[in-house]
Amino acid sequence: MGARDQGIVPARFELSGVAFDIAPLRTRLLDDRAGAYASFEGWVRDHNDGRPVRGLHYEAYAALAATEGQRIVEEAAVRFAITGVHCVHRTGELAIGDLAVWVGVSAGHRGAAFDACRFVIDEVKARVPIWKHERYADGDAGWLHPEPVAPAE
Repeated sequence: MGARDQGIVPARFELSGVAFDIAPLRTRLLDDRAGAYASFEGWVRDHNDGRPVRGLHYEAYAALAATEGQRIVEEAAVRFAITGVHCVHRTGELAIGDLAVWVGVSAGHRGAAFDACRFVIDEVKARVPIWKHERYADGDAGWLHPEPVAPAE
């Protein structure tokens, strides 16, 4: 008997202190009912607000982040006609070009997959207690906190 059969909802939100491969995560979303898959990858870029960035460090209130992240993916599973959803967010030191966050969604149709994917990343950015400490090329550094995002139109 699987976890779902036992009434246990599998964790579909994770924090990772190390780089991760999205291929096995995507494989978890395969489902004979799915005709569509949408994903989002957020990478560390070399600039922010006109300032050159050298790298960054993510910190999270891990217990609360995991709980809130799981709540978000469960909301997506209820709100949208999807067959699977998963999200992983990095913590720790990241370099330019590193994968910082990944969201994957499978669904019967592309519209639901796209909509759910956008919902998950927007809600994670707005609600999950993860903070970004950017290091700038001029030697300065600064913390960026989650800020509410405008709803998608």
